[in-house]
Amino acid sequence: MYNETVIDHFKNPRNAGEIENADGIGIVGNPACGDLMKMYIKVTDDVLADIKHKTFGCGAAIACSSVATELVKGKKLDEVNRLTRDEVAAELNGLPPEKMACSNLAPDAIRAAIENYRGNKPKNKDGQNESTT
Repeated sequence: MYNETVIDHFKNPRNAGEIENADGIGIVGNPACGDLMKMYIKVTDDVLADIKHKTFGCGAAIACSSVATELVKGKKLDEVNRLTRDEVAAELNGLPPEKMACSNLAPDAIRAAIENYRGNKPKNKDGQNESTT
């Protein structure tokens, strides 16, 4: 059912774990299949300096978390926010059609972590989040 790339990321997930004192944390889940993803990010100068994930679910969900973290690490937050499920699936050399919903979770969890980070940033004198962009 899964190709070799998906199996590799499932068996050897990259960037698995959590970041202590993360700048942002995003949690998403799919109640229909029971998958749950938690993304932790560290941001330096508006760049995603580090990202880790804890993923509970099927092989596709774990593989998607793994490959998504590789795709976004070291990129500007605005670029990271544009990651799509199609890009995640393509990097995995495809997913079975019934598992494409899993590829949505990783970009959604990453965006949630960025939103959490931006919501936690110190405010400037005008009450807006400070930003380097």
